[in-house]
Amino acid sequence: MVLNDRTLGVAALLLSAFLAWFGHGLEAAFAYEPVGPRAFPLLLATVIGMCGLRLVVKGGNPAAPNPPGANSRIALMVALVLVYAGLFQWTGFVLATAVAAACVGRLFGGSWLQCGIGGTSLSVLFYVLFDRLLDVVLPLGWLEELL
Repeated sequence: MVLNDRTLGVAALLLSAFLAWFGHGLEAAFAYEPVGPRAFPLLLATVIGMCGLRLVVKGGNPAAPNPPGANSRIALMVALVLVYAGLFQWTGFVLATAVAAACVGRLFGGSWLQCGIGGTSLSVLFYVLFDRLLDVVLPLGWLEELL
């Protein structure tokens, strides 16, 4: 199989269709949030679908091979996402997101200081955006007593 922009675009369109199908069926047992649980997957499906469509229309530029070490970093990132998903509820959004973002930053060559500041800032910003502004309830985990 030839890897190029169109191949990635078709894969993105398939992922978008799956997210839209999955997200469309999400409903809360009771209305505790004004946005509801289906908004995020549908928004994500729309963005991924638009990007996929752009790649399909744009053309078939050949994909460059991954540089040395990239495949192991990709595998570590997939493992990190799985650990993040498993610990998210227990440790809470802010802590789990800060650690995960810092680890991803390290995989891309950032220093511990840069990644720690960036991960912490990102997690706090997203917590305020989703929990406080959009009324999406996020787990606090270990920080529940403080926040």
